[in-house]
Amino acid sequence: MRLLISLPLLFYVGVITGQQGDLTLWYKKPATNWNEALPIGNGRLAAMVFGDPAIEHFQLNEETIWAGGPHNNINDEMKNVIPELIKLLFEKKYAEAQRLSLEKMKSPQNGMPYQPAADLFIEFPGHHNVSNYKRTLDINRAVTETSYRVNGITFTREAFASFTDDIIVLKLSADRPQALSFTLKISTPHKNHKIYFENGRDTLVLRGTTSDWEGIAGKVMFSVKTVVKTEGTGTKTWFGDSTIKVADATTATIYISIATNFRNYKTLDVDPSLKSGFILKKAVEDQYEKKLERHIAFYKKQFDRVQFTLGEKSSEYLSTAERLEKFSTANDLSFIPLYFQFGRYLLISSSQPGNQPANLQGKWNSKLNPPWDSKYTININTEMNYWPAEITALPELSHPLFQMIKDLSVTGREAAQKIYNARGWVVHHNTDIWRITGPVDGGFYGIWPMGGAWLCRHIWEHYLYTGDKEFLNEYFPVLKSAIEFYVDALREEADNNWLVMAPSMSPENSYMQYAVDNVKKQSVSITAGATMDNQLLFELFSSFITAADILNTEKLFADTVREKRDRLPPMMIGKHGQLQEWLYDWDNPNDKHRHISHLYGLYPSYQITLSQSQELFDAAKNTLISRGDVSTGWSMGWKVNFWARLSDGDHAYKLIKDQLTPATQADGKEIGGTYPNLFDSHPPFQIDGNFGCTAGIAEMLLQSHDGAIELLPALPAEWTDGNIKGLHARGGFIIDMEWKNGKLYKAAIFSSLGGNCRLRLKAGQKAAHVNNAKGENPNPFYKIERIKKPLTGNKVSGLPLFKKNEYDMSTEMGKKYELFFE
Repeated sequence: MRLLISLPLLFYVGVITGQQGDLTLWYKKPATNWNEALPIGNGRLAAMVFGDPAIEHFQLNEETIWAGGPHNNINDEMKNVIPELIKLLFEKKYAEAQRLSLEKMKSPQNGMPYQPAADLFIEFPGHHNVSNYKRTLDINRAVTETSYRVNGITFTREAFASFTDDIIVLKLSADRPQALSFTLKISTPHKNHKIYFENGRDTLVLRGTTSDWEGIAGKVMFSVKTVVKTEGTGTKTWFGDSTIKVADATTATIYISIATNFRNYKTLDVDPSLKSGFILKKAVEDQYEKKLERHIAFYKKQFDRVQFTLGEKSSEYLSTAERLEKFSTANDLSFIPLYFQFGRYLLISSSQPGNQPANLQGKWNSKLNPPWDSKYTININTEMNYWPAEITALPELSHPLFQMIKDLSVTGREAAQKIYNARGWVVHHNTDIWRITGPVDGGFYGIWPMGGAWLCRHIWEHYLYTGDKEFLNEYFPVLKSAIEFYVDALREEADNNWLVMAPSMSPENSYMQYAVDNVKKQSVSITAGATMDNQLLFELFSSFITAADILNTEKLFADTVREKRDRLPPMMIGKHGQLQEWLYDWDNPNDKHRHISHLYGLYPSYQITLSQSQELFDAAKNTLISRGDVSTGWSMGWKVNFWARLSDGDHAYKLIKDQLTPATQADGKEIGGTYPNLFDSHPPFQIDGNFGCTAGIAEMLLQSHDGAIELLPALPAEWTDGNIKGLHARGGFIIDMEWKNGKLYKAAIFSSLGGNCRLRLKAGQKAAHVNNAKGENPNPFYKIERIKKPLTGNKVSGLPLFKKNEYDMSTEMGKKYELFFE
């Protein structure tokens, strides 16, 4: 390995120069349903574009249009139930505890649904029989286009959700003068609405109010304003209060502005008409081309940070739907970078600083009552949305999530005090735009007080990747308050005197059943000391202890937290050689549940590593094999990351193939997989699977969680040649890599923080001019928190060990290092 060092850089420029493939989703026919339409968004606004020549359909969203209004879903009668549940669990009366939980642990509300804004329809007379049809989404530019020919005339539609002007824009054009005619209408599924014209009929306005829900009055008022501008020729006429007709134009541009009265989760005092009108007036002032140029420039500053090339462009002549259909059997490697970058496109389009976080469907939803309310499910799904943010160079896109965590640290105090009689803050497995923190969905699914612990890991990870002490200092009170709750809420169990969370559960899974009557059985989920809880608490406590040391504060409280951490249960290996999901060996080897929560310690956490415990590493593999591969879409995305952490690239790639299976089968049934527009299928659509798989692909190529930066840790045998530029590693390192014939050929490392760079390579890769690594990595961002020795009474079959070499390289802040491998 040859080493070249550059001069300091003010910003990073990569050295890997491979060309990306064509990053365009394209189709030969219009969308016939929502899961074929193409998504555009700017973080706040979103639209699904159908591309029908005769009737174009834009389904519109704005991120703060939710049912209900400010509230919290606290039932303070629960505080009388919690002690009894703990007593029953410690007496091992699990069925009785479940009965009591189902009867008494009910919140007055279970979360409000995210709701659509409106539907824009544009009718084009005589455009039913067309030729040369093509519909595209260019994720290099965040622009969608539809084109076709009618009677020798080519018609084109170009649309985008502007990041810089905060509107949705649609340009219609014909290549023959005065050939463009259409009728525009708007509607909404909301019952409480009004449509009218203002500004001398220049602006079409739809005003509405969201739904009442579970006893909470709908209080979000929204305004959708639409303006049509023609250039040169063309006449506009108006019909009734909701229709605009354009005739004999050559080009027309449609501008859509949406705003609500939402200021924050507790205040609704914005004038939606005034805000939407102000945005619209400002946006239409200059030329379309300038708006498009600004939009693309903003987008590319984020999107272009990572470039990825894999395989030949052999299948790019096929439409995206055809490529998806054939992927499991075709050698279409260039489809992988397209799918990977589509995940990054979706995150950029659904989560921008100052906005709301991406929800269960990102920002795209057509239903008043969407699946699972399209809210924030925080027992994995919301967190999975943000797995790609740090590693794929989009760290600022996590800021909406951080702000939500800060909000929850306020609203969660009520839940902690009124339900658990504890300090600090707590949130359960769901929340919404109103930042509810009480249990959701009753006593089977809802009694999981660990949502805050999982969310807090994103704060710590952001610090590990960026080294931003200001950020850490700002969010340190959030971490401390979360821990105050657990310090108060942990209980000592009698068998081993460990400290455990009770009542709780292993998300959405169960370990036994009891008879309700002669026919019906009830599953039992409620428990004490679930493995995932212990892993979450170990990580949260460890992060806080280190953060307190970095910031030189709260030393006495850190000592208390350290004492609590040392009394948490160790991980345990059960009779089947599996990692136990619960405190006792209750695992069913035939369990195929979509949640594999006890492997949180493998990913996204890193308590299960070869450097920590070969036994746990092997037990995690046994658990994965037992659970199987095919599952819901998001679960398969999680499993890609699991197998990447197990250094098994071929198995990870097999999961990608499973996930890139058409969701709609020949018989019309839907399975976990991918829809034609590349949206993930649970089924139905959930966006977390897209983000999970994007993160998994990155994890196959780069890992930095286990004391070193590992290059190509899980490269599949089929990915023989490729390159990737711009992945981020912990400690502020930015990595480019190129590989040939399955081996690393060259790499470039930019050090934004300086410090020791420890590289881990598979055996066979020669390293020269750098030092062999010795001892613990001195870089503080690579500190390994030592876990307790696992408990096991069974021999675990061993994984094949991959021999790896480690090298240390001292780096300086702002310098780039080029490495060539022989």
